[in-house]
Amino acid sequence: MTHDNSDPGHGNSPAAWTAVIIMLVAFTIGTVAFFFSIAWLVWACAGLVLVGFIVGVVLARMGYGVGGSRYVDNKVH
Repeated sequence: MTHDNSDPGHGNSPAAWTAVIIMLVAFTIGTVAFFFSIAWLVWACAGLVLVGFIVGVVLARMGYGVGGSRYVDNKVH
C-alpha cells in the first residue's frame, strides 16, 4: 500500500486537539446545565465553544496546525 503525501492528517495536530478538547468540555458542561435549567451556564458554555474555535485558529496560525512550522508529524511510515 502506498502512502499518500497529500493527506493533511485530518486535523491531527496540537491546535486541533486543543480546540476539540475545549469544545467537548464546553458541550458536556452545557448539556448538564441545560438538563438542570441553568440558563446562564448554558450561554457561558456556548461562549466557551467559540473560545475553543478561536484558540484552534490562533494556534494554527502560530504554527501548531497540520503543516505548520512547529508541528511535528510523529506518524511511522
